[in-house]
Amino acid sequence: MLDRTAGNETELTGAALREAKRALRAQVIAARDALDEGVRAAASLRICARVARLPSFAAARVVLVTLPFGSEWDTRPLARAALASGKTLVVPRVNGATRMLELHAIGDIVADVAPGFHDIPEPRATRPRIDAATIDWVLVPGVAFDLTGRRLGYGGGFYDRLLPLLRPDAPRIAGAFDLQIVERVPATTHDLTVGLMVTETRILAPAPRG
Repeated sequence: MLDRTAGNETELTGAALREAKRALRAQVIAARDALDEGVRAAASLRICARVARLPSFAAARVVLVTLPFGSEWDTRPLARAALASGKTLVVPRVNGATRMLELHAIGDIVADVAPGFHDIPEPRATRPRIDAATIDWVLVPGVAFDLTGRRLGYGGGFYDRLLPLLRPDAPRIAGAFDLQIVERVPATTHDLTVGLMVTETRILAPAPRG
């Protein structure tokens, strides 16, 4: 199922923008945390199945995927599917000194991974580094997304700095629970967007902003 939707907005700036982002982030994370564990697990499997069936995922050879943390949807079945199909699986690792994400290939989502920045699962530093220019498909994480494809992250700005370094033709796909799709993410007109949003019930193609 492919939905195409649009929305209207008034742009916020400065302190008002930061406060709007903070409030929405807290609201969505609280709702996500409140999900029953079984509901979260079943929804995660449905999201993984929908993403795995995307033609862009099937065609990709080098995929960038984050591993789940806290109450996020569980991306591990998708990561295993990527490895099983012979793709190069790339996972980001935070460089605390530069505040940038470094990309590493992993071959085993257990043995090659350890708790890293804020205890988020990250590749071990010994895993091979991957050039951002080789990534041809990206699973973009986020707290909330709106119907024009705008993304609300956790506030660290790591993906805001990484995404411009990736190939412009690499599909940017967001997976999320239905409750993470909101009417409007507070953002500026220059904020980056995703190309497709996949939930447990829908595939959403962002419509032009109006």
